Amino acid sequence: MLTLAWPFLLILLPLPLIFRKKQQQKPMGGHLLLPGASLPGQVVATEKSQQSKKRYWLVWCLLVLACARPLWVGEPIELPSKGRDLMLSVDLSGSMQIEDMIIDGKVVDRFTLIQHVISDFIERRKGDRIGLILFADHAYLQSPLTQDRRTVAQYLKEAQIGLVGKQTAIGEAIALGVKRFDKVEQSNRVLILLTDGSNNAGAISPEQATQIAAQRGVTIYTIGVGADVMERRTLFGKERVNPSMDLDESQLQQIAKATGGQYFRARNTEELEQIYQVIDTLEPVSRDQLSYRPQSELFYWPLALALLASMITALTNITMFRPSFRSKSQFAKGGR
Repeated sequence: MLTLAWPFLLILLPLPLIFRKKQQQKPMGGHLLLPGASLPGQVVATEKSQQSKKRYWLVWCLLVLACARPLWVGEPIELPSKGRDLMLSVDLSGSMQIEDMIIDGKVVDRFTLIQHVISDFIERRKGDRIGLILFADHAYLQSPLTQDRRTVAQYLKEAQIGLVGKQTAIGEAIALGVKRFDKVEQSNRVLILLTDGSNNAGAISPEQATQIAAQRGVTIYTIGVGADVMERRTLFGKERVNPSMDLDESQLQQIAKATGGQYFRARNTEELEQIYQVIDTLEPVSRDQLSYRPQSELFYWPLALALLASMITALTNITMFRPSFRSKSQFAKGGR
C-alpha cells in the first residue's frame, strides 16, 4: 500500500502560485509597451518561457512530494509470541584494550573478542528481546529491550573503548539493568554482565545492586573476560605476566550465585560461547501477539525526477537565449 509519512506537507504545493500572483499584481513602472511591437524571436522565447515555468512547477511538486516521504507499506508480519528478555551490560573501561585474546589465530584486544562473539550471539536470539548497556565510569543505556537485533548489534559494533570513561562501575551497570525490567511483567529478567575488572567507580556498590536484583527476580549471568597468561617483551627478554590481575572473580561469582545465575570465565572464544547453551535452556515466556508492517522509503524517486526535470529546464533556458544573442549581433551589423 502506498502512503505518505507526512501528508500535511502537501499544503505547500500552491505556495509558488501565491507568490506568482502577488508579483503579477505589482505595477510595471518605467516600461513603454507598444502594441504589436516585438523583437525577433520574442514569441518563441515567450513560449519557451511558459514551458520553463511549467517545468519549475513540476520540480516544486516533486520536491514537496519527496519531503512528504512516500512509503510502501507491506502486509502485516506477526512477531514471535514467545521469547526471553535479555539485557547485555558490556564493560568499556580502559583495560578492555589489552590484547590478550585470539580470534582465528590473530591476537586482538578483549573488546574486539566481545564484539565478535556477542554479535553472533545477538543474531541467534530470534524471538528474544535484547537491550544493551555500556558502562565504565558510569552506566548508560544504549538500547532498551527490543526485537530489533540488527540495531542492537550495530550499537555494539559502533561502541569504542573509553567512550564512557576509563574505570569500572559494575554496581551501576547492574542497577540500570534491573531498572529496565521494572515495567516488564512477564519476563525471564536475565542480565548478562561482561567485565574484565573489579568495581572501582559508580554511585552504588555491586552488593547493593545485587540485593535489589535478587528482590526483583532478575537473574544475573556474569562473565569475566581476560587471559591467565600473556607474554610481553622487556629489556631482559620475554616475560610471562597475568593480565587479569584486576579481575575480581569472587565478586562476580557472588553476584551470579545471589541471583540464581552462573559465572563464566572467558579466556578465549570457546569459553565465551558457553553462554549460548545456558541461555538456550531458559524457558521462553509467552507474550501478547504483536505484528508490524514493513516499510520501504520511496522519497528518492520523486527526488530523482525533480533533479532530472531541473537539469532539463536549465539546459532549455541556455538554448532559449542563444537566438536572441545572434539576432542582436546581426542587427548591429546591419546598422553599420
